[in-house]
Amino acid sequence: MMQLNRREILGLSGFGLGQIVVADLLGGDRLFGAESSSKPDVPIYGDLRARKTHFPAKSKAVIQLIQNGGPSQMDLFDPKPQLTRMSGKPHPDGVEIHQPNNVNSLLPSPLKFRKYGECGMDVSEALPHVSTIVDDLCFVRSMHTEHNNHLEGLNMLLTCKIFPGRPVMGAWISYALGTENQNLPAYVVLRDPDGYTIGGKQLWANAYLPALYQGVEFSTRGAPIHHLNPPTPLPPGTQRANLDFLQTLNAAHLRDRPGESELESRIENFELAARMQLEAPTVLDLSDETQATKELYGLDNSATAKYGTRCLMARRLVESGVRFVQVTTSPGQPWDHHSDIRKGMSKIATETDQGATALVQDLKARGLLESTIVMWAGEFGRLPTTQNGTGRDHNRNAFTIWFAGGGFKPGLAYGETDEFGYKSVVNRVSVPNMIATVCHQLGLDHRRVQFPHSGRLETPSDVTASGATVVGDLLNNAVYSS
Repeated sequence: MMQLNRREILGLSGFGLGQIVVADLLGGDRLFGAESSSKPDVPIYGDLRARKTHFPAKSKAVIQLIQNGGPSQMDLFDPKPQLTRMSGKPHPDGVEIHQPNNVNSLLPSPLKFRKYGECGMDVSEALPHVSTIVDDLCFVRSMHTEHNNHLEGLNMLLTCKIFPGRPVMGAWISYALGTENQNLPAYVVLRDPDGYTIGGKQLWANAYLPALYQGVEFSTRGAPIHHLNPPTPLPPGTQRANLDFLQTLNAAHLRDRPGESELESRIENFELAARMQLEAPTVLDLSDETQATKELYGLDNSATAKYGTRCLMARRLVESGVRFVQVTTSPGQPWDHHSDIRKGMSKIATETDQGATALVQDLKARGLLESTIVMWAGEFGRLPTTQNGTGRDHNRNAFTIWFAGGGFKPGLAYGETDEFGYKSVVNRVSVPNMIATVCHQLGLDHRRVQFPHSGRLETPSDVTASGATVVGDLLNNAVYSS
């Protein structure tokens, strides 16, 4: 007997997609159950139902704060007195030269450091707000990566490979876990409305995963979701008729092209868009936030308002059941300081410091921090030597990132770099290990989250090639699986 999938049944029946969506919106049976019995390591095509984890999860959502440009570790979180003692002298072993005008002359940080919190974490004067929450943060000072170019570094940070063609972390997690709110996407991207960072939409690509798992852009200016509502009101019944007609066409097209990911995702997105028309505008409407909350995120200051708005929206989205939210900084590479590092860092740090800090404080106050991983990370670090006299070149050998919540140990400074901050030397952490660790806190064995592609089973940590393992020392978990 010929077997029909759900969409074929919908297409052949007289009960069209539009009618099902309307029934759902009016309180009828939901298209998706609250939980699926499918395991995360079984490929799921076009399905955003919340799925069971491999083991009990410490966290259920991720907010990823991408600091594009390569924040300088020795000017933010990893002070190196030796740079001051040997200012102007050459690095004894030389450094990896990436761009012109990079001189082998050690450059001390122009920023002052102090120790903060009960943990005594070092933070520079560039981040006065983050310095107040260090006891809630888990710093990884020993990160390293595989490329010195921005785009390749960002690809590595998000996919475990320097070249495009693999799904980003958010797409993998959406694929593995689905979403807890069927009226919102599993993976939302909040970028600066003035433009894209380097790499553009590549930074939230699904690659070979079904297209449903790519990031969905929400805007912080004007209509939050592009093209969700018609520009002029439609007569009653028009929307339903349009959905019915589209479903008829899509179902017929799909019958001739079974398993076509983009088409299946398009059908799912029509369903999702209809549901979002009711819930998304409310979730993204900040008018019901208190004045104190808006001031906490810096919405009353033009220098901090744009990034603070994105951070506040991120909190509202995870609070509403979105699985993964990716927040980027201003367009381009704002942490990329090849000259005048003090001036450049002051600008981008001012823009982002208050919003990131408020996000952690707000999640904690609402009891959401333990179930939400906040991840602050750039694509690489900077060299200890000078470029153009006052800046620093790219450095793939060492950088610092931090986590908050989600079972990561608070008040921890993990790993060490050498006396100049050039290379990670103690408890080195690779990007694949970092991704494996995030997956673990979400209840996922990174080795079992698999998708077949080009004759092999791919994983979020690219474990076959990387040998990635969970960094258990970063976690509060009494027992963890490596």
